[in-house]
Amino acid sequence: MDGDGMSSNALDPKPKTGDSEKITINLGYIDLGHIDLLVQEGFYANRTDLIRTAIRNQIDRHQDALRQAVTRKSVDLGLRHYSRDDLEAAREAGQMLHIRVLGLATIARDVTPELARATIASVAVLGALHASSAVKAALADRMR
Repeated sequence: MDGDGMSSNALDPKPKTGDSEKITINLGYIDLGHIDLLVQEGFYANRTDLIRTAIRNQIDRHQDALRQAVTRKSVDLGLRHYSRDDLEAAREAGQMLHIRVLGLATIARDVTPELARATIASVAVLGALHASSAVKAALADRMR
């Protein structure tokens, strides 16, 4: 009865693998029963469809507060990829990066832990960070 992973993209109800992050929630039996009844009655295609819709409705409901927080926190919204070339250019320029993303931040697989530590001063991601486990470990003390 469950559908595929969760998506933050309101226009794409069935995200491709890699376009979403799977989450797990615990629900009481009565809430779960209500969800199953709404699915059975045809209001939603499956449990995931109802949960995605409910989440999007709450995000829409708080849109003004979210917009203000994004501006206040100066975060990049959406997808942000950091390539080896990006980090090497920062190192050559003597710059340290402050990664602040609401969405998905990715650090390329060919980035070494040493290069990441030499060029990334801080990491704050609301959503998901995709990087090698070695890079994540190297930046652990810089993550908020």
